[in-house]
Amino acid sequence: MAHIHDKSDISSLNQLAFSATIHCLSGCALGEVLGMIIGTAWGWSNGATIALSVGLAFISGYALTLMPLLRAGLAAAAAIRLALAADTLSITIMEIVDNAVMLVIPGAMDAGLTELLFWGSLLFSLLVAGVAAFPVNRWLIARGRGHAVVHQLHGAHAHHDPHP
Repeated sequence: MAHIHDKSDISSLNQLAFSATIHCLSGCALGEVLGMIIGTAWGWSNGATIALSVGLAFISGYALTLMPLLRAGLAAAAAIRLALAADTLSITIMEIVDNAVMLVIPGAMDAGLTELLFWGSLLFSLLVAGVAAFPVNRWLIARGRGHAVVHQLHGAHAHHDPHP
Protein backbone atom coordinates (compact mmCIF):
# COMPACT_ATOMS: atom_id res chain seq x y z
CA MET A 1 0.00 0.00 0.00
CA ALA A 2 1.27 3.45 -0.89
CA HIS A 3 1.87 5.93 1.88
CA ILE A 4 1.30 9.63 1.39
CA HIS A 5 4.19 11.59 2.90
CA ASP A 6 3.61 15.14 1.74
CA LYS A 7 1.48 17.40 -0.43
CA SER A 8 3.51 16.58 -3.56
CA ASP A 9 2.61 12.89 -3.11
CA ILE A 10 -1.07 13.84 -2.90
CA SER A 11 -0.75 16.09 -5.94
CA SER A 12 1.02 13.35 -7.90
CA LEU A 13 -1.63 10.82 -6.86
CA ASN A 14 -4.41 13.18 -7.90
CA GLN A 15 -2.73 13.88 -11.25
CA LEU A 16 -2.28 10.18 -11.99
CA ALA A 17 -5.88 9.45 -10.95
CA PHE A 18 -7.15 12.31 -13.11
CA SER A 19 -5.10 11.06 -16.07
CA ALA A 20 -6.37 7.49 -15.55
CA THR A 21 -9.95 8.73 -15.30
CA ILE A 22 -9.65 10.81 -18.48
CA HIS A 23 -8.05 7.84 -20.27
CA CYS A 24 -10.82 5.51 -19.13
CA LEU A 25 -13.52 8.08 -19.86
CA SER A 26 -12.15 8.51 -23.39
CA GLY A 27 -12.46 4.80 -24.06
CA CYS A 28 -15.90 4.61 -22.48
CA ALA A 29 -17.11 7.66 -24.37
CA LEU A 30 -16.06 6.23 -27.74
CA GLY A 31 -18.17 3.12 -27.24
CA GLU A 32 -20.97 4.84 -25.36
CA VAL A 33 -21.49 7.54 -27.97
CA LEU A 34 -21.28 5.08 -30.86
CA GLY A 35 -23.79 2.78 -29.16
CA MET A 36 -26.19 5.63 -28.43
CA ILE A 37 -25.92 6.88 -32.02
CA ILE A 38 -26.56 3.43 -33.50
CA GLY A 39 -29.41 2.58 -31.11
CA THR A 40 -31.07 5.96 -31.62
CA ALA A 41 -30.63 5.98 -35.40
CA TRP A 42 -32.06 2.47 -35.71
CA GLY A 43 -34.94 3.20 -33.35
CA TRP A 44 -33.96 0.55 -30.81
CA SER A 45 -35.51 0.33 -27.35
CA ASN A 46 -33.77 1.99 -24.42
CA GLY A 47 -32.63 -1.40 -23.12
CA ALA A 48 -31.12 -2.50 -26.44
CA THR A 49 -29.45 0.88 -26.96
CA ILE A 50 -27.95 0.82 -23.46
CA ALA A 51 -26.79 -2.79 -23.86
CA LEU A 52 -25.02 -1.92 -27.12
CA SER A 53 -23.51 1.22 -25.60
CA VAL A 54 -22.21 -0.63 -22.54
CA GLY A 55 -20.73 -3.43 -24.64
CA LEU A 56 -18.99 -0.99 -26.96
CA ALA A 57 -17.78 1.10 -24.01
CA PHE A 58 -16.05 -1.91 -22.47
CA ILE A 59 -14.52 -2.93 -25.81
CA SER A 60 -13.20 0.54 -26.61
CA GLY A 61 -12.11 1.18 -23.01
CA TYR A 62 -10.07 -2.02 -22.88
CA ALA A 63 -8.70 -1.39 -26.39
CA LEU A 64 -7.29 2.00 -25.38
CA THR A 65 -5.40 0.34 -22.54
CA LEU A 66 -4.30 -2.67 -24.58
CA MET A 67 -2.85 -0.83 -27.58
CA PRO A 68 0.12 0.87 -25.87
CA LEU A 69 0.86 -2.24 -23.79
CA LEU A 70 1.00 -4.44 -26.88
CA ARG A 71 3.07 -1.83 -28.77
CA ALA A 72 5.49 -1.79 -25.84
CA GLY A 73 6.03 -5.53 -26.29
CA LEU A 74 3.94 -6.96 -23.46
CA ALA A 75 2.61 -10.44 -24.26
CA ALA A 76 -1.06 -10.44 -25.33
CA ALA A 77 -2.28 -12.59 -22.43
CA ALA A 78 -0.49 -10.41 -19.87
CA ALA A 79 -1.73 -7.21 -21.54
CA ILE A 80 -5.33 -8.48 -21.50
CA ARG A 81 -5.12 -9.44 -17.82
CA LEU A 82 -3.65 -6.06 -17.01
CA ALA A 83 -6.31 -4.15 -18.97
CA LEU A 84 -9.09 -6.13 -17.30
CA ALA A 85 -7.63 -5.49 -13.85
CA ALA A 86 -6.93 -1.81 -14.52
CA ASP A 87 -10.18 -0.82 -16.23
CA THR A 88 -13.07 -3.06 -15.21
CA LEU A 89 -14.09 -1.27 -12.02
CA SER A 90 -13.70 2.19 -13.54
CA ILE A 91 -15.62 1.32 -16.71
CA THR A 92 -18.35 -0.39 -14.69
CA ILE A 93 -18.87 2.68 -12.51
CA MET A 94 -18.81 4.99 -15.50
CA GLU A 95 -21.35 2.91 -17.37
CA ILE A 96 -23.73 2.59 -14.44
CA VAL A 97 -23.61 6.32 -13.72
CA ASP A 98 -23.65 7.41 -17.36
CA ASN A 99 -26.68 5.33 -18.29
CA ALA A 100 -28.53 6.12 -15.06
CA VAL A 101 -28.12 9.83 -15.79
CA MET A 102 -29.35 9.36 -19.37
CA LEU A 103 -32.40 7.49 -18.07
CA VAL A 104 -33.35 10.13 -15.49
CA ILE A 105 -33.06 13.14 -17.82
CA PRO A 106 -36.57 13.54 -19.20
CA GLY A 107 -36.63 12.77 -22.93
CA ALA A 108 -32.90 12.14 -23.27
CA MET A 109 -33.26 8.55 -24.46
CA ASP A 110 -36.04 9.52 -26.87
CA ALA A 111 -34.30 12.56 -28.36
CA GLY A 112 -33.14 12.36 -31.95
CA LEU A 113 -29.58 12.64 -33.19
CA THR A 114 -30.17 16.19 -34.40
CA GLU A 115 -31.50 17.39 -31.03
CA LEU A 116 -29.45 19.31 -28.50
CA LEU A 117 -31.15 17.31 -25.73
CA PHE A 118 -29.53 14.11 -27.03
CA TRP A 119 -26.00 15.52 -27.26
CA GLY A 120 -26.23 17.69 -24.16
CA SER A 121 -27.56 14.81 -22.05
CA LEU A 122 -24.89 12.47 -23.35
CA LEU A 123 -22.11 14.95 -22.64
CA PHE A 124 -23.47 15.71 -19.17
CA SER A 125 -23.88 12.01 -18.34
CA LEU A 126 -20.28 11.27 -19.37
CA LEU A 127 -18.94 14.14 -17.27
CA VAL A 128 -20.89 12.94 -14.23
CA ALA A 129 -19.60 9.41 -14.86
CA GLY A 130 -16.01 10.68 -14.92
CA VAL A 131 -16.50 12.51 -11.64
CA ALA A 132 -17.95 9.34 -10.11
CA ALA A 133 -15.02 7.20 -11.29
CA PHE A 134 -12.23 9.56 -10.17
CA PRO A 135 -12.27 8.57 -6.45
CA VAL A 136 -12.26 4.89 -7.37
CA ASN A 137 -9.29 5.33 -9.70
CA ARG A 138 -7.52 7.37 -7.03
CA TRP A 139 -8.18 4.68 -4.43
CA LEU A 140 -6.86 1.93 -6.74
CA ILE A 141 -3.74 3.88 -7.69
CA ALA A 142 -2.99 4.75 -4.05
CA ARG A 143 -2.89 1.01 -3.40
CA GLY A 144 -0.64 0.29 -6.39
CA ARG A 145 -3.49 -1.13 -8.46
CA GLY A 146 -5.47 -0.10 -11.51
CA HIS A 147 -3.68 2.28 -13.81
CA ALA A 148 -0.71 2.56 -11.45
CA VAL A 149 0.33 -0.91 -12.62
CA VAL A 150 -0.32 -0.04 -16.27
CA HIS A 151 1.89 3.05 -15.97
CA GLN A 152 4.64 1.12 -14.21
CA LEU A 153 4.67 -1.71 -16.75
CA HIS A 154 4.19 0.50 -19.78
CA GLY A 155 6.95 2.81 -18.60
CA ALA A 156 9.29 -0.10 -17.91
CA HIS A 157 8.65 -1.63 -21.32
CA ALA A 158 8.85 1.70 -23.10
CA HIS A 159 12.30 2.35 -21.63
CA HIS A 160 13.58 -1.04 -22.73
CA ASP A 161 11.90 -1.12 -26.15
CA PRO A 162 14.46 -0.32 -28.85
CA HIS A 163 11.59 0.44 -31.27
CA PRO A 164 9.30 3.04 -29.64
